[in-house]
Amino acid sequence: MNPEAPSHSGTVALVTGGSRGIGAAIVRRLAKDGAAVAFTYSSSPEKAEEVVREVQAAGGKALAIRADSADAKAVQAAVDETVRKFGRLDVLANNAGILRLGTVDEYSLEDFDRMVAVNVRAVFVAAQAAARHMTRGGRIITIGSISAVRAAFPGSSVYSMTKSAVAGMVRGLAIDLAPRGITVNNVQPGPTATDMNPEDAPYLEAVKGMMPVRRLGGAEEIAGMVAYLASPEAAFVTGSSLTIDGGYIA
Repeated sequence: MNPEAPSHSGTVALVTGGSRGIGAAIVRRLAKDGAAVAFTYSSSPEKAEEVVREVQAAGGKALAIRADSADAKAVQAAVDETVRKFGRLDVLANNAGILRLGTVDEYSLEDFDRMVAVNVRAVFVAAQAAARHMTRGGRIITIGSISAVRAAFPGSSVYSMTKSAVAGMVRGLAIDLAPRGITVNNVQPGPTATDMNPEDAPYLEAVKGMMPVRRLGGAEEIAGMVAYLASPEAAFVTGSSLTIDGGYIA
């Protein structure tokens, strides 16, 4: 390897839910590090195209693919399209997820089923489809949540359940894929500043009070951990859930 080359030079990555927030930060970081990056989005093609333009303007390669993560066939097709476009697949960052809050006495089964479809089933479907194309050195990384282990607010039971399920799935996938030299890991962010979680939201003052660092995380900080897990240096890390949460209710 050329020590002067970007750390992901020559690799191909797919990021689910990559048009905004943490997903977009992951796309930008991996592209900056030299990867050709495809990403999915379910709505707002304008935001998706904006990310593509940013990456291309910086000299990188990006491809936006419309795919609803609740649709298993669409997820599988996104993996196949990535391989058709770029010729291979080395890194999968399973970022797509939704949050629908509600206490147990009012939570609808329709919302429950969609949360499971997007936050759990799609993670498995994407990992299964991606693994079929990966060779030794492949990386599968899921964006979970600190809510898997510490749910600090009411109405989060279903969301927390889905993120706990992902953490357990990652351990099993890591065992299944270890003989092929493919690692599988889970990143568990705490409260992070995104367009859906703006710094000036009134409830965030209370959240910051639960954090020793007294601030929200940055999407680029989460992307930095993903970039590490996707790198050759992380070859000995697998089956792990790594917390990046500013000490949230530690």
